Amino acid sequence: MAKPYNTEMSKLADTFAWAMASDIAPLRLAVKTAGLSPLLAIGSGGSLTAAHALASLHRRCTEQMSAVATPLEAIVEPLGSGVATWLVSAGGGNVDILAAFRALVAREPRQLGVLCGRSNSPLASAARDHGFCDLLLYEPPTGKDGFLATNSLLAFVTLMTRAYMSEFEGSTSDLDSQMAAIYSLLQDEARWGKWESSTERLWSRSTTIVLHGATTRIGAVDLESKFTEAAVGNLQIADYRNFAHGRHHWLAKRADISSVLAFVSSADQTLAERTLALIPEDIPQARLLIEGSPEAAQLVSLIAALKITGWAGKARAIDPGRPGVPEFGRKLYHLPLPKERPRKGLSTIDDIDAVAIERKSGIALARLVERAELDRWRTALKRFRSDLAEALFSGLILDYDGTVVDTRERFFPPHKEIVDELVRIVRSGIHLAIATGRGVSVKRDLRKLLSPDLWPKIIIGYYNGAQIATLADDQAPNGEDVVCESLASIASALRGQSELADIAKQTDRHSQITLEALRPTPEGRLWDLAHQTVLMAAQRNVTITRSSHSIDIMAEGVSKLNVLEHLRQSVGAAPVLMIGDRGRWPGNDYELLKEPFALSVDELSVDPATCWNLAPRGQRGIAATLFYLKALTVTNSGLRIDSTKLQ
Repeated sequence: MAKPYNTEMSKLADTFAWAMASDIAPLRLAVKTAGLSPLLAIGSGGSLTAAHALASLHRRCTEQMSAVATPLEAIVEPLGSGVATWLVSAGGGNVDILAAFRALVAREPRQLGVLCGRSNSPLASAARDHGFCDLLLYEPPTGKDGFLATNSLLAFVTLMTRAYMSEFEGSTSDLDSQMAAIYSLLQDEARWGKWESSTERLWSRSTTIVLHGATTRIGAVDLESKFTEAAVGNLQIADYRNFAHGRHHWLAKRADISSVLAFVSSADQTLAERTLALIPEDIPQARLLIEGSPEAAQLVSLIAALKITGWAGKARAIDPGRPGVPEFGRKLYHLPLPKERPRKGLSTIDDIDAVAIERKSGIALARLVERAELDRWRTALKRFRSDLAEALFSGLILDYDGTVVDTRERFFPPHKEIVDELVRIVRSGIHLAIATGRGVSVKRDLRKLLSPDLWPKIIIGYYNGAQIATLADDQAPNGEDVVCESLASIASALRGQSELADIAKQTDRHSQITLEALRPTPEGRLWDLAHQTVLMAAQRNVTITRSSHSIDIMAEGVSKLNVLEHLRQSVGAAPVLMIGDRGRWPGNDYELLKEPFALSVDELSVDPATCWNLAPRGQRGIAATLFYLKALTVTNSGLRIDSTKLQ
């Protein structure tokens, strides 16, 4: 039985208070990552309004492009791998959002965010199976919505507003004051009573034209959704200037059945008043003045839309929460989405090989077939797999951030599953080394998880191979913060670069300078600034690389390959397996993953002979690392890759 709409409206203040008190740390981290790239927000039904709000916040707060799509559009239309892609679903169980998730996981976008209101939903379960997804679970205390999205929608938009404003706007006091004002408004029955009275005369007309500005568009979008879904009435929306480009003609021909509702914010008040003054006087109007920042105006316009739906429903003897669903509507809801057509000419290739080739070539298989290039890549992959299967490894070298620990959790120790595999390998007598750009934090985390008897058996290459020691060595690494002579001029030049000084933290070590963004900054921008500064310093024989979280400038002779050379003192010329995440130049694993036996869990070099990602489709990062480690079989004479486990 659907809930009465008034019952849902009575809980809005409690829902808003809950959203204001909820922990948004995971959501902030996710929007911080999203802020580095364009974003596609995906939702259907009421969640489509939340997707519009997300896209609007992304554009306003990050100055990055964003777009909105339904699940069907997301499945059918092409999508660049560098786009942050978010799915928004309160229930996480409808066929459309699940189909979109499956399709997007297969495309492996740079970020796949899932904002869901049910932890036990099929969508949440699917996201848990793909570790690179940002699964963000927020279950409103009001439980499942009725027929229309109400409390879950307000909760999601409030949470997203808090996250974006906290992460990108910088002033929490301003955010707190605005949110307090909205909470007071939610409880101001007199204010809502005045707004309800001002709209009463609109509902005698069958068509409502809703005019809005950029900051109140979400309210208009949600009104259109709710009026249509609950059959409350015919409703059209337009911003003030698009209304002037022909949409006003509806009023010229159908003035007798039309009324106008205007959302007026402080940002567009003058334009709104001049527009509304030109509308014929015999057409009923209602103006709702919405004050506050753009983010606050967006939230208030949404709350107003929720309230207005109830007022219009009451006037027209319709309960929007219980409109009744026809049998054909239930059947429509459960229709499956179109299945992907079989790929022409690709029926003979397994998906595990298909995704490996698409990752390596950067081109869809269908396009490779058209270019007659697929056979070349298949041959290269077959040769690489064969070499891996035949090799008997005496050592294993792993990158740390992004490979052993998830980049999003780099300040936490590795997961137990990864640690268990490392212990299995070390106890078998195989030489294990970690090559990392970090220092003592790696030693501290690994010592917490590994028993002391294993410490002497594990090599750590600190600061990208500048210092190499066993995990048992209490003297390493040396965290001296005075750079060597060859880096001194560069360190000074970097500190003198005004934009770098503003956006990045600089940490000097003897043989390495590290730059870490202080606020969300595209990798490319930080790289360009650092690279240009190094070039202008005219200091030769230094190396500059980048990872997911930093730029490292290293003195001559510093390389992760030093870890391999150190290991060679014990294993000789025997094969050593390399696993990292940044194999594409100028990634900090580029040199390491140029070696003959190299696997990546994320980015790849263009060399067809090595540095392949053989993980299953939709897996990367530590999930891919675990997949590789579990495929390693210990023998009496060394370590082998069980090729059947990589299929």
